Amino acid sequence: MDSVIKVLNLLAPAKDAATYTTYLTISIVFVIAMFVAAVAAIILVLIQPGNSEGIDALGGSSETFFGKNKGKSTEATLKKWTIACLVVLAVLAIIFFILQTTEIWS
Repeated sequence: MDSVIKVLNLLAPAKDAATYTTYLTISIVFVIAMFVAAVAAIILVLIQPGNSEGIDALGGSSETFFGKNKGKSTEATLKKWTIACLVVLAVLAIIFFILQTTEIWS
């Protein structure tokens, strides 16, 4: 069992099998959660419309009802969800990095 732990112990700061199993489980959960948050952020960014107004910006078009109520639209909701996904991804990545230290697992 110790030889298996040494082979699989690339960056894992574990000293015995039980600690390594706990470390591996937590690492897998964090990687999966980061993957889900990253994919969700990518999808949310891709379905958002662009901010440029295209050819209308050259003609000086007037403000529309939709433009005035942009904060209540689905575009604003998509932006909020995108920011939330990216914040979750950043927090998970920082926690995952902290969990790689040997002081926690010794």
